[in-house]
Order: sequence, then C-alpha cells, then structure tokens
Amino acid sequence: MSGLLALLDDVAAIAKVAAASIDDIAGGAAKAGAKAAGVVIDDAAVTPKYVHGFEADRELPIIWRIAKGSLRNKLVILLPLALALSAFAPWVITPLLMLGGTYLCFEGAEKIAHRLGSGGGHTDAASAGDESPTHLEEAKVAGAIKTDFILSAEIMTLALATIPEGAIWVEAVTLALVGIGITALVYGGVAVIVKLDDIGLHLARVARLAMTRAVGRGLVQAMPILMAVLSTVGTAAMLWVGGSIILHGAKVLGWGWLAHHIEAWAAAVGHLGPEWALGAVEWLVTAALDGVFGVVLGLILIPLANRVVAPLWAKLTGKGGAALP
Repeated sequence: MSGLLALLDDVAAIAKVAAASIDDIAGGAAKAGAKAAGVVIDDAAVTPKYVHGFEADRELPIIWRIAKGSLRNKLVILLPLALALSAFAPWVITPLLMLGGTYLCFEGAEKIAHRLGSGGGHTDAASAGDESPTHLEEAKVAGAIKTDFILSAEIMTLALATIPEGAIWVEAVTLALVGIGITALVYGGVAVIVKLDDIGLHLARVARLAMTRAVGRGLVQAMPILMAVLSTVGTAAMLWVGGSIILHGAKVLGWGWLAHHIEAWAAAVGHLGPEWALGAVEWLVTAALDGVFGVVLGLILIPLANRVVAPLWAKLTGKGGAALP
C-alpha cells in the first residue's frame, strides 16, 4: 500500500510539473506574440500586394501557398536554428535582434521616403514583363516566401528572446505555437482583407435589401482606405518595434544612455497628467520616441544601403542593379 501511495504521489508531482509547463508555454507564447505585434502588422500590410492583379479565384490559393511557405520557414528552418542558438550561443540573440531591428527601421524609413517622392523603394522583379499567369504566380509566391523569411526570422528571434529560459521542449513548443498562431493570424487576416471587396461587390449586385446593397458598396469603397490605413499602421509599427529593439539591445550591451533618457522623459511627461493615466502616457511617449529614433536611424541607413550595401550585394550575387532582399 505504501508503494502504491508513493507512486500516486509521484504521478501527482509529475502532473503538477506538466501543468506548470503548460502554463509557461501559454504565457510565453502570448507574451512573445505581443512583442512581435509590430512585425505581424507589417506582414499583414505587405502580403496583399502579392495577389494584386490576379483573378479572384486565384487569390485564396496563392495566400494558402504563401502561408504554407511561411510555416515551413518558421517550423522547419528557423525554429531549430533558434533553439541551437539558445543552447550553444545565447550571446548572439541580442545582436541578431538588433540587426533585425535595424532592418525594420530601414524598411519603415524607406517607405516614408518613397511616399514623399524620394527614392523608388524596393523593386518587384516579378511585377513587370509579359510572363504567363502561371509563371507570374510562381514568381510572386517565391518572392512572398522570401520576404516572409525575413519577417519570420524577426518574429522567431523576438519570441526566443521573450521566452524565459527553461526546458528545451518547453521553448520548442512555445516557439512552434507562436509560429503557427502568428501565421494563422496574418494570413487568415490577409485572406479576409483581399476578399472583402469581392464580398462587397457580390452584395451590391445580388442582395435583395437596399440596405444590404449599400453595405456592399460601402465595403468596395472602403477597401482603398483600409489598405492605406493598414499600410500606415504597419510602417509606424515597424519603426516603433525596430527602434525599441535597438535601444533595448544597446542597454543590454551596456550602451543604455539614450534608452535611460527616453525612460526619464516619458516618466516626466506621464507625471504631468492624472495619476490614472500615468502608465498609458509613459508607454505612448516611449513608443513615440522609439519610433522617432527608428525614423532617424532608417533615414541615415537609406543612402548607406543604396550606395554601399546594394552595389556590394550586386557584385556578390552577380545580379547587377539587384535590389536588396
């Protein structure tokens, strides 16, 4: 009887550990997903352009192919790489995060410069020419998956840095949940976005009620505005996340004077308002200053990328005038 009781006690202890691990996984996944929100928003803003110009019946299949490529990027390539870095070279994670943050600042600043009429932005090699629809679709999907790889690398690195150290299987499951969840969120949202105008057009044509037809027309008319808002929010999120990653990484590496000044300025502004709004005001000021830092850094990087990095990349790859990936 004593042996049976001891066995039951061991089983109960194992169950408690398992339950705690599940809590750790859920909490870590939620925290990591929230931290990667800026990259997710940009991913959702970028992806719809890859189905622009195709027949309506090809839009969802193309998005599904890109989503499968995104899952392959995250789960087959990036997850094992992230776990290997965590186990054997954890000191590399902060510099990699800062490198990803630098890329986000460059991308965000380049989008702003392009909207202001300065520079041409990234070129889309698959958008020109009189290629067949099948070849064009293959090129678009391949380009989208390549772009997704960069964004997925940033998401997985952010997630890895956010997850508390623990058993490797807990980290692996948490990263997998983050990867699957974010992929479903991004490409599910993109699928809804790209079909909203079709839904609106269908309602406007065949709906019986005048109010329903009006809703359909409203959806069609609202789509350009929605895409513009989504693009603007995505750019702002890139600059905020990119700037905050670099400033936090610099603080971790011992160069935290600017981050400390931003924290002090945010606290000073927060104390100017009511006590109940202190936390929200401090967060908003910090995010805004992180974004301003991201814009300044990105604008500095644009000529460096165009005049130094891009020509060097073209020489290394043998593709004259090729745009950066």
